[in-house]
Amino acid sequence: MDQKTKPWNSFTFLIIACLTLGLAPYYPEPHIWGKIRWIMGGAKGMAAIDWFDFVFHGLPWFLLLRYFSLKVAGKL
Repeated sequence: MDQKTKPWNSFTFLIIACLTLGLAPYYPEPHIWGKIRWIMGGAKGMAAIDWFDFVFHGLPWFLLLRYFSLKVAGKL
């Protein structure tokens, strides 16, 4: 599989991943936003499952940031 055809290098795939996995559940607030606020507040009481959940919901956003960085650098 060519580097440019891999799903994590597809803008459409990354946007869909961010809007679904990255934000779900949506109500009362996006889940990743709640985790970020919890960590910024000192992460008191966070268990291993909460850290895994943060990584799980944050991965699409990290990949989107990586995509834009590679685009700007001209490597994609």
